[in-house]
Amino acid sequence: MKKTFLFALTMLLSVSLFGCTSLRNNAQLNKEGQSQETQQQTDASDEAAVTSLVEDFGSKLQTVSLLAPKDIVNKSIQENYGGFVTPALLAEWQSDPQNAPGRLTSSPWPDHIKIETIKKLSEYEYEVEGEIIEITSTEKVNGGVAAQRQITLKIKKTGERWLIDAATLGVYEEANSIVYRNTHYGFDFSLPESWKGYSIVAGKWEGNAFKGPQSGKIIETGPMISIRHPDWTSQNPRQDIPIMIFTLAQWNMLQQDEFHIGAAPINPSELGRNTSYVFALPARYNYAFPPGYEEVENILKSNPLQANE
Repeated sequence: MKKTFLFALTMLLSVSLFGCTSLRNNAQLNKEGQSQETQQQTDASDEAAVTSLVEDFGSKLQTVSLLAPKDIVNKSIQENYGGFVTPALLAEWQSDPQNAPGRLTSSPWPDHIKIETIKKLSEYEYEVEGEIIEITSTEKVNGGVAAQRQITLKIKKTGERWLIDAATLGVYEEANSIVYRNTHYGFDFSLPESWKGYSIVAGKWEGNAFKGPQSGKIIETGPMISIRHPDWTSQNPRQDIPIMIFTLAQWNMLQQDEFHIGAAPINPSELGRNTSYVFALPARYNYAFPPGYEEVENILKSNPLQANE
């Protein structure tokens, strides 16, 4: 009888302990489930806020003309981008507007940012990859894309607000265009479709000492790459697109008038640069006004050179 009583008591305690453990486990599972659901709701809310930020920012790009005088550009960047970016990024763009997104020509112009991916990096940071979509009056009426440019944005939570903290711009690509890519020096050059079949002509520039005992002598040289139209022939030459390549040291020497290039009293104009080279257009490159020079002028107005590392 005593054994039976002890067995029954043991079973009762076991059932009680099992029941308590089950309740604790269920409570823990419910708590974890609620926490996960809350986190999912927070992520969805944050992602919606980031999406709205990028879309609203994209709608402002057409209002900032990067070709205006620097003081006007700085004011426009402050007025149109100030509510979307961190103070550090705003200051960076005002210091060097050419690194900021915005309007490069009267047409086409940036219409919006098409978001491709949104990636959560941490509780307070997202990365957004997308394309700046540009249109002309034709696309505005009929739809379509005149040009596009990759953009990567780092979005950071500052206090209660999400703000753009960094931006990386990719190559500017016109619809129906082709791109010459030079991986040795690190740049891309966008061309219209009519240049399909272009050729590359390698040459060099020579710099003569401006003054001193070596005055008039060649003291610096460097490569020059010319992009040649497919219709060019020796009997009917057309305007090339010449790109001079300088090391940073050479470019600084040129700016300090330590040497000059050719007979023109004007230095080459900068097209772009990376951490190793400056890419420039020769002064009076089209002095003879050969066939196609106007087309080349229009190509250059679209800022076709994109420097890469």
